[in-house]
Amino acid sequence: MKQVNLRVNGKAVSAQVEPRTHLADFLREQRLLTGTNIGCEQGVCGACTLMVDGVPTRSCIVYAAACEGAEVRSIEDFDHDPVMTQLRAAFSAEHALQCGYCTPGMLATARDIVTRLPDADEERIRQELSGNLCRCTGYVGLVKAISRVLDERRNLAAA
Repeated sequence: MKQVNLRVNGKAVSAQVEPRTHLADFLREQRLLTGTNIGCEQGVCGACTLMVDGVPTRSCIVYAAACEGAEVRSIEDFDHDPVMTQLRAAFSAEHALQCGYCTPGMLATARDIVTRLPDADEERIRQELSGNLCRCTGYVGLVKAISRVLDERRNLAAA
């Protein structure tokens, strides 16, 4: 067992973990934060994407012990986040979700796009989403939703 100290959703966490425990498993099994979905377990599908030190991270291929001292934010931590609130509304309005399995990872990536790339166009949004697989939507609604939030934020800044 290995001691790991990190912050999860703003709270200090100290836990014993097996060195081979992935962050996604740690969050789901030890912290009971089940909003992070596990898809491929190889870092390919993006369903497990969450934020580690402000960077979208595939939690199925990152060891919990490697996150010593890190700030981890799972989907559960974004309930009152203004950008995430805009994204959730846009995802709903643009029909950007269907089965919902990829949604937590998509939202994490979408939030990163909106906050890091305020001038992203459709091509750049698609490029940034390329690490998140969705078998249901065809991405049209996802791209429209992110574009909608980017446009809303640009219009607000211009006003």
